[in-house]
Amino acid sequence: MRLVVDQLPNLGREQELLDAIGLATIDDLFSDIPESVRRTEPLDLPGPQSEEEIWADAQMLLSKNVPLTSRPSFIGAGLYQNHVPTMVPMLATRGEFLTAYTPYQPEVSQGMLQAMWEFQSMVSELVALPVANVSMYDASTAAAEAITCAVRVHSRKAARPDVIYVPEWTPVDRMSVIQNYIQGAGIELRFLSGNDGIIDLGAAEEAAGCAAVYVEQPNPFGIIDPGLFELKVILGEDTALIVGVNPSSLGVVAPPGDWGADIVVGEGQCFGIGPTGGGPIYGLFACRDPYLRQMPGRIVGLAKDESGQRAFTLTLSTREQHIRRHKATSNICSNETLIALMGAMHMALLGPEGLERMAVRNVAACARTKEAVLAIDGMELLHPDAAHYNEFTVVLPGPAADALSFLDAGGVTGGLALRDIMGERTDESWLLITATDQTTESDITALADGLAAWCAEVNG
Repeated sequence: MRLVVDQLPNLGREQELLDAIGLATIDDLFSDIPESVRRTEPLDLPGPQSEEEIWADAQMLLSKNVPLTSRPSFIGAGLYQNHVPTMVPMLATRGEFLTAYTPYQPEVSQGMLQAMWEFQSMVSELVALPVANVSMYDASTAAAEAITCAVRVHSRKAARPDVIYVPEWTPVDRMSVIQNYIQGAGIELRFLSGNDGIIDLGAAEEAAGCAAVYVEQPNPFGIIDPGLFELKVILGEDTALIVGVNPSSLGVVAPPGDWGADIVVGEGQCFGIGPTGGGPIYGLFACRDPYLRQMPGRIVGLAKDESGQRAFTLTLSTREQHIRRHKATSNICSNETLIALMGAMHMALLGPEGLERMAVRNVAACARTKEAVLAIDGMELLHPDAAHYNEFTVVLPGPAADALSFLDAGGVTGGLALRDIMGERTDESWLLITATDQTTESDITALADGLAAWCAEVNG
């Protein structure tokens, strides 16, 4: 601000502007910023660069990235490297889709609106719930929005309408978004207890009568928790059951709508796009009818025009996000249109049988990887009797961070130290290993050999 004002020639009205807003100097504009974090000296930045110099620097920085496909990789925890047919990016980069704008004028946006409607229909069928929106920003915002949506719906029915429960092992990134949403809204956050991933159904009875309970299936340890199939019966109708899913698992796992979920959310990235290193992803959101008018995001509806022809349009905007924003029930009135469209293309190409094959390949890769890792002396499975989908958690004879550094030096991305994504609630020896339909036998051998060498070094 100081720089901009100083560079304006002969303005001569700086003090007049400051007087009008009740400030003595330009620096007073930044008085809300604590002095401890203010920088009074100029930043040590290089001078202006030519296009060639900028491009050379960008190339140098980008070369430090390690593409997942360039080495054996067992990293997951919510973002998965599944095969995406080449036809998906080929179709999505057509001008009709790539340059499409927000379809506020339905008469000129029928193609995109229909594509979005098809996406909703496929998500609805996938999770076995009657209503879905056109996508959210990601799984974490979808989960947080689902919680506040449920609180609004159950504010008059629940015995404790201002209380919600989540598992104590919810990943810190998801927890952070949820806490950001509920702070200041008078919503109390409590935790479901259990045995490191397996929810204690007896203890879960204390959640009955609250506004909402959020759980994940499979959970962050990679476990398919059979107790969750009974959770809705325990909670009752006055408490919303919100389930976060890995959507590819629904090729082999019963959809949450069939076992009582009121709202289903999830990360749609496994359909349509690969892991993008912090780039765009998209969240799923589907619900039962009672939550329809409180759900966030966009909804495309199918109607008929005056000629009786099918017509698509954005609908149910009683939340007033687009116009009277002070009455909005959500700050999200948008969606990830292009990549959600890519997800729809991928799901359409798979079909029900293709989805099942994709899920079976993930299960098989996980099982084969688990078999190879557990054959190593000193390696234990966190929950040896549990069923796993994409990933599983092992207990190492030393810190997981050390094992990952050892593997990285050998050209293998070995997974994620659970302490990095769940904080102090987990042991430093816990390693989350992910396998997908892209995991090969040579990848598994490289991981097992690397872990065996590290274990031998640790055990002396």
